[in-house]
Amino acid sequence: MHRLMRRLAEAMAIAGGIVLSFLILLTCASIIGREANALLNGDVLQSMMPGLANAILATGIGPVNGDFELVEAGVAFAIFAFIPLTQITAGHATVDIFTARLGPRALRLLRAVIEIVFAAVLILIAVQLFGGMVSKRDHNEVTFLLQFPTWWSYAASLVAASVAALCGVYMALVRLAELATGRVIVADGPEADH
Repeated sequence: MHRLMRRLAEAMAIAGGIVLSFLILLTCASIIGREANALLNGDVLQSMMPGLANAILATGIGPVNGDFELVEAGVAFAIFAFIPLTQITAGHATVDIFTARLGPRALRLLRAVIEIVFAAVLILIAVQLFGGMVSKRDHNEVTFLLQFPTWWSYAASLVAASVAALCGVYMALVRLAELATGRVIVADGPEADH
């Protein structure tokens, strides 16, 4: 079961990485286009080479239309897409100053409580995203520039958040099993395989 959950989490992280890479390229293209447009419309090039500057401008060089709308939607998905892998590998940041002196049983109890809280929060986020998606769809909301339905970005984020919630519930069950049996099922902290 752990191998399946890990592969699902890795697949989501890869999808998030692809989307994030696309957004980086999109942002770079938009910035370069915006700066090139400003340079070509500037006094220097318009006075020295107006024909060439206007010919290049006629190709449509400029910022990517609606870039911030795509970045907003894509980053939300990417954030939720990375959570499952962090959850399944116990890769969340920890502060061990308070837990360094706890015994193994107390640490297992604390890990179980933390994973249960994580699972509950991830489920709540997924439920709220679902409600938001339905509301945006029912009200036919669209983005300002590109006019694509806003519920699409909610739906993409919901898929990733649902996988995160699934991984959260799985890890909560793993930590409860570790608490009950006293053995480590998924390594945490320095002994983890990440």
